[in-house]
Amino acid sequence: MGNPADRFATPRMAAGALFVDGDRVLMVRKTYGERWDLPGGYVDSGESPAAACRREIAEELGLDRQVVKPLVIDWAPWDSEGDKILWIFDCGPLGEDAQHIRLDPAELDHWAWVPIDAVADHAIPRLARRIRHAYDAYRSSQTVYLEHGELPASTTP
Repeated sequence: MGNPADRFATPRMAAGALFVDGDRVLMVRKTYGERWDLPGGYVDSGESPAAACRREIAEELGLDRQVVKPLVIDWAPWDSEGDKILWIFDCGPLGEDAQHIRLDPAELDHWAWVPIDAVADHAIPRLARRIRHAYDAYRSSQTVYLEHGELPASTTP
């Protein structure tokens, strides 16, 4: 019959960092697939999403940053990857730290401040929606729950 725990969801989790400068967000370009994203990555076994975000900032940007608070929790399963829960954290203003960014060349080849209204030109649609919601949550000092990058009907005001 198998292990009874097998019927419980075991989602993969990822954590991303939102850095805001006025109406712009920091995005990074991946060396694989040449796609843009927020700094971040998958949560390791036994690691909290906030700790993973901090680790990924250190690995990808070469910065030691504190995680301020969660902005977005997005349930975003994908047929090829199974259940996923994606977190985006407010990581505070970068300020002068931006000049100290040192990208991990194995993963990233460019970073840029992208106007929030241009994020959709840099990211796939569900990621662009997730980033927009994170930006809006940052501006309103809230945390939002999403499904596939969108507010579920039951939580829409």
